[in-house]
Amino acid sequence: MPCSRPDLSLQASLMEKTVLVVCLRKSLERGERQTECRLSGNMSDKPVCVRDFEHHAKRVLPKAVFDYYFSGADEQESLADNVAAFSRWCLFPRVLKDVSRVDMSTTVLGQKLNMPICVAATAMQRMAHPDGETATARACLSAGTGMMLSSWATSTIEEVAEAAPGGLRWMQLYIYKDRALTHSLVRRAEEAGYKGIFVTVDTPYLGKRRDDVRNRFKLPSHLRMANFESPDLAFSSKEGYGEDSGLAVYVAQAIDPSLKWEDIAWLKRITSLPVVVKGVLRAEEAKEALKYGVDGILVSNHGARQLDGVLATIDALPEIVEAVDGQVEVYLDGGIQKGTDVLKALALGAKAVFVGRPILWGLACEGEKGVSDVLQLLREELHLALALSGCRSLKEVDRTLVRRSGHVSRI
Repeated sequence: MPCSRPDLSLQASLMEKTVLVVCLRKSLERGERQTECRLSGNMSDKPVCVRDFEHHAKRVLPKAVFDYYFSGADEQESLADNVAAFSRWCLFPRVLKDVSRVDMSTTVLGQKLNMPICVAATAMQRMAHPDGETATARACLSAGTGMMLSSWATSTIEEVAEAAPGGLRWMQLYIYKDRALTHSLVRRAEEAGYKGIFVTVDTPYLGKRRDDVRNRFKLPSHLRMANFESPDLAFSSKEGYGEDSGLAVYVAQAIDPSLKWEDIAWLKRITSLPVVVKGVLRAEEAKEALKYGVDGILVSNHGARQLDGVLATIDALPEIVEAVDGQVEVYLDGGIQKGTDVLKALALGAKAVFVGRPILWGLACEGEKGVSDVLQLLREELHLALALSGCRSLKEVDRTLVRRSGHVSRI
């Protein structure tokens, strides 16, 4: 039986329809992206959420800089889950509570704050804006909240203190192989009026951040880690860092991978400042931290930038809070995008939260004003969430305010 000839007109019609569907799909995708990225290049459209700031920052920052700030480790599963995990907790609001006034003031390590939203340590902020950490410090002072300064800042400990006299600051600390250098950072923070040391304990080596490897990330040539003198320690070596992320090479060369609990005891001996361990996710390690006299625990997975596949911080928080049983304050960072995220963390036992990337997006958009805008946005969102949940102060926020989504009755 002879083969039938293909119907060329039918094939042409199908091809036209296929092309039409593809074009329509692409048009819709472009429309979605345009809907997401509503901010114009000059920020004439007011951002209404943290994600708006992020989209604008992506447009204005060099690719390697945005990638460095945004990226997580490996497949970035934990990066996504840090955000998604908040949706696994449902708010369980109260009503008829007269929320005409809502008090959001609190304390961290005995220092008063206007709100329980603090600024996390994020490195090398002058990549985002020429004023960098000094702009962030001024915004924090205006907002009545505290700022944690990274050891890897592009402004010195002293410059940040001078930029916002009277502001509340804490020092994030890496333990260097050179213990004298580490001690000097602590001493400088004390002398500059910082009110605590947050020691990072989850970075014996740097997690693999694929975008940084692809970009062969390094600081722009006009910048340096300002708290260090030598080019090698200031991450400004002219020799380059080969095919890897330059920061991964830096960490391998400078940061002590032998860090252990006895080093926390050493840190407690050399400073009179409160010491908070940053990077604890396990309840038994929270209990161990208490044995070494820490003053607080920051539940953190390093913004999902170290070990991919770890527990989201909001899911780790309840066990840590239960383990320490009120003996020290517990804080949380990671994945916070909106005021309801903050409220859920407070309800699960965090004394305060620390936000990192949202601050960088605000800084990239409009410097000090951008940071102030992000902090004000989160403040307003938290105020509304508290009021709609029937809470007149943070003292009324407790565990009964949240439930795991799988435990909510479907009746």
